[in-house]
Amino acid sequence: MSELDRVTVRQVMREDVTEVDGGMDVMEAMRTMKRVGATCLIVKKRHEQDEYGMVLFSDIAKQVIGKDRAPERVNAYEIMAKPVITVRPDMSIRHCARLFEKFGISHAPVLEDDKVVGVVSYYLLVLGGLDLD
Repeated sequence: MSELDRVTVRQVMREDVTEVDGGMDVMEAMRTMKRVGATCLIVKKRHEQDEYGMVLFSDIAKQVIGKDRAPERVNAYEIMAKPVITVRPDMSIRHCARLFEKFGISHAPVLEDDKVVGVVSYYLLVLGGLDLD
């Protein structure tokens, strides 16, 4: 077993996750992202049987800025990814990186007991993998 197999998603994930309502407009979502220093937002479930959504900087760039849409007239639910692929906190970062590559994603919510406890990204996987003192 290599060192990377021993590092888990829990050890590298960002725990301070910001959850927002899907009805929030993209301008407010951008302000929120800037204020909290996040590259993604989790869109809350509307009810118990619903799934989480996610809005990334790249979604805003591609679907709002790149298409010359007014961010104050577009809601988060219009551009979010939903449902999203989630990972467990005890997954190794090696397996998480393989999952990201296989499905073409760069971020994933970390779920424990059906609650979002963090977010992980390629950026965090790489930085966490380098901290192997």
